[in-house]
Amino acid sequence: MLEMAEDLHVVGEAASGGEALTLTVTLRPDVVLMDLRMPDVDGTEATARITARLPGVRVLVLTTYDTDEDILRAIEAGAVGYLLKDTPLAQLVDAIHAAARGESVLAPLVAARLADRRRAPIAEQLTPREAEVLGLVAHGLSNPEIGRVLFISEATVKTHLVRAFVKLGVSDRTAAVTAALSRGILRPPL
Repeated sequence: MLEMAEDLHVVGEAASGGEALTLTVTLRPDVVLMDLRMPDVDGTEATARITARLPGVRVLVLTTYDTDEDILRAIEAGAVGYLLKDTPLAQLVDAIHAAARGESVLAPLVAARLADRRRAPIAEQLTPREAEVLGLVAHGLSNPEIGRVLFISEATVKTHLVRAFVKLGVSDRTAAVTAALSRGILRPPL
């Protein structure tokens, strides 16, 4: 299908993530179209390896999977774009050109999902563990006590708290609990 586009040249085709990595290292294409579900090495891991090893190669995900987790993992792995396989050929060709220029390319549905995620209430952005740690802080437990209750190190407790502080826009335990209570993330302790 892509060979029909006059200004695109398909230099290789891979049946697995490992093969995609090998061919990319050998052929050095400008753009790699990457599926997510493949044998041996999945597309996200192959994307991460390609972008780490060959930063000039742009990876454009082309898949049927459109879950938030799949989208975020692919972008975090270094993909410059994320398209769905039902993308019309003309738009796919334009996206490949844009990816080659280093521009971000997102299917409209993908862009909308990412935008919705950014507008999500803060409670949805805290991980369950961060909320759990904050709940124990609200009950008056110290970091070492929280670590013992949750079977995690004190350093891990501190990491969860720091991340929660950032997400809540606060700088200490008391402010974090107050913000979490006022926003409905935590219920008042009984």
